[in-house]
Amino acid sequence: MNPTHMNLSIAPAFKKRRQQLIKKMGSGIAIIPTASEKIRNRDASYPFRADSYFHYLTGFGEPESVLVLIAGKKPQQILFCRDKDAEREIWDGFRHGPEGAKKAFGFDATLSITTLDEQLPQLIADQPALYFSMGQDAAWDARITAALNQVRALSRAGKRPPADIRDVHTPLDQMRLIKDGHEIALMKRAAKISAGAHQRAMQFAAPGKYEYEVEAELLHEFRRHGSQYPAYTSIVAAGANACVLHYVDNDRQIGNNDLILIDAGCELDGYASDITRTFPANGKFSGPQRDIYQLVLDSQAAAISATRAGSGFLDPHNAALKVLAQGMLDFKLLRGSLDSVLETESYRQFYMHRTSHWLGLDVHDAGEYKDGKHWTKLQPGMVLTIEPGCYVRPAKGVPKAFWNIGVRIEDDALVTAKGCEIITAAAPKTVADIEAVMQSTRSKD
Repeated sequence: MNPTHMNLSIAPAFKKRRQQLIKKMGSGIAIIPTASEKIRNRDASYPFRADSYFHYLTGFGEPESVLVLIAGKKPQQILFCRDKDAEREIWDGFRHGPEGAKKAFGFDATLSITTLDEQLPQLIADQPALYFSMGQDAAWDARITAALNQVRALSRAGKRPPADIRDVHTPLDQMRLIKDGHEIALMKRAAKISAGAHQRAMQFAAPGKYEYEVEAELLHEFRRHGSQYPAYTSIVAAGANACVLHYVDNDRQIGNNDLILIDAGCELDGYASDITRTFPANGKFSGPQRDIYQLVLDSQAAAISATRAGSGFLDPHNAALKVLAQGMLDFKLLRGSLDSVLETESYRQFYMHRTSHWLGLDVHDAGEYKDGKHWTKLQPGMVLTIEPGCYVRPAKGVPKAFWNIGVRIEDDALVTAKGCEIITAAAPKTVADIEAVMQSTRSKD
C-alpha cells in the first residue's frame, strides 16, 4: 500500500469501484478519509497503513488524504492530498502531490489537503444526502459537524445542508464482499506466500526452541517474498498455549511432546491471508494428538464441502459442528446424544468459535453475515476462512490423555459457481504430509 510501489496500471480498477459507489448513491456526496498516522512513542510513528475503505476506492497510499465523491447529474471524483514538498521528501520519501495524483490515479480533480476545511462546506451545501461513517473517528465527526454548521449558518443565503446522513460503509460493505479479479489475484499471491511460511515454520520448529524463534521464521518468509506486513499478530502456541485462542506472547520454550499451533498470514498490498496449521514439535503425532487432529481435519472437510454458491454463511459451520460433536462423544470428552450435545451447546467447552469469517482487505473483512433474519447467501467471488478447532483444557471428567491438546486447521476459501477453491492448499495439512515434511528436515540434521 506504499504509493511508490503501487502498480499504476491497475488504477482503472479503483476508478471502476468509485463509479460503482456513485451509482449506488444515486445523488449526494460521500466523504471517505484515509487513516490517521499514529504515534508509537514520543516522536516515532507506527508504520502507516491506509484505511481499508479508502484504499479499496483509491489505491492511494499516502497519509493526510480524503476522497470526495459527488453523485447526481454531474458526478465527480475528487482527491485531497498532500502537496509536493522537496524538503519533506528528503526525510519521509516520495509524494505524488495533487497534480501527480490526478494523472496517476484517474481522479476528476485533486486539491491540496490544506484547503479541505475551506472546501468542505461548499461541497456539502445543497447536497440531498451526505454519505459518511459517523462514530468511527471523533476528530472526523467534529470536522464534519463543523462543516455542516457552516452550511446551516448560510441559510439566509439560500444554502441548505444535506437532509439525510447515511453510513457510507453500508454500500461499500456490499461491494467489498464480492472480490474482483485484481483482488483475487492478490489474495492468491498472499496465500501462496503464507503457505510457504507455514511450511518453513514446520521445518524449523523443534523441541528446545522458543515460540518467538518460529515466529521470526514466518516474518522472514513473509517479507522475503514481498509482503509488506503480517496481516495480524502471529500466534505461535506450543503445548497448553494452543488452547488459548488469541495467544500472542510467543515466548515459551517448546517441549518435546508439544503440539504447535500457528495462526499466521501475511498482508500483500493491503490484502490479508489467514492460515492455521497444527503439528507435533518432535515430528510425530502421538495417539491422542492424532485423534483430535484427524477429527478437526474431518470437520474441516465437511465444512469445505458445504461451502458453495447458494449456501448460507452458517452452513459450513453447522457441517463442521456435527462432525466435531460426534467426535467429542466418541472420545468421551462429552456424554449424551449428538442431538443433545448440539441442542445444549455443551460442545462449546471444546469448540467455542465459529468456523468462518470474511477475508479481504481486513483479516475480519467487511460485509454483513445476516440479511435480516437469514444468513447471507454465499456467492462466487466471496472469500471466507474455514477454521474449525478443538481445544481440550484440563477438567474433571475429561480423559487426561487429551489434556492441553489444542488443534485448529484454517484455510482460505474462494467461493465459485461449483463449490470453492482452497487458495491456501499448498500448506501441508494431512497427518502424513506434515510428518513427512518434518521428518525430511530432521533426517538432514
